[in-house]
Amino acid sequence: MSERKETVGRTLLVAFVLCAVCSLVVATAAILLKPQQIAAQEQDRAVNILQIGELYEPGVPVEQQMEQISARVVDLSTGRFTDAIAPEEAMDTPRLTRDSSRSSKVDSGEDIARINRREDYGVVYIAGDLDDIQRIILPIRGYGLWSTLWGYIALEGDLNTVVGLGYYQHSETPGMGGEVDNPSWRAQWSGKQIYEDGEVALRVLKGTVSSDSPRARYQVDGLSGATLTTRGVDNMIRYWLGEQGYGKFLKNLKAGEA
Repeated sequence: MSERKETVGRTLLVAFVLCAVCSLVVATAAILLKPQQIAAQEQDRAVNILQIGELYEPGVPVEQQMEQISARVVDLSTGRFTDAIAPEEAMDTPRLTRDSSRSSKVDSGEDIARINRREDYGVVYIAGDLDDIQRIILPIRGYGLWSTLWGYIALEGDLNTVVGLGYYQHSETPGMGGEVDNPSWRAQWSGKQIYEDGEVALRVLKGTVSSDSPRARYQVDGLSGATLTTRGVDNMIRYWLGEQGYGKFLKNLKAGEA
């Protein structure tokens, strides 16, 4: 009986030591690899910004290409640039929205994008000078069917014409809501107009845009079989380009008052 207890004890001791060693190895690896992980995330962010803004050049170092783009922080309440926090800090949206001193609860009646809390500061990416903007890329997000879709929308220097739209993170159904990644659908956004008489007129339809419609320049085809994802994209466009999002800032920028 004592031999059996001794064997069980040794087995448990070996298992404990093995678990402890493995945990130490994993923790050490996580700490050592964290700088590389952060660098990879930054690289991925930069590539997405360049691609959606149609500024990406294959074969040219991404760091070199990003030199043409400046990241600026915007106070979403005033619609003006601010130095209250650094761009690197403002890029961490999840962290900002967990901080009640740096984010605001969105009233249910206004939360069409279903984000719950809106950060007080947002980052915009500008290609060119403020006096001669070539592109401006804005972060957007909103809930679809299964997940929050995180992405960017790029505008021409007129601050009204869409250059491109794309998402870098979501969990929508492949072949349905996941078609937001389909190059053919994404290509429809190029050239679309956002505002009409100062209001967001751009819409994602439930069906197909009629080429004969006088509203076609403000419309994008919906995603077949993905009504809720389509609605989610439509809602986030209206929210983030409206007064609660970057709409106030874009008006100020156009008037030279940002």
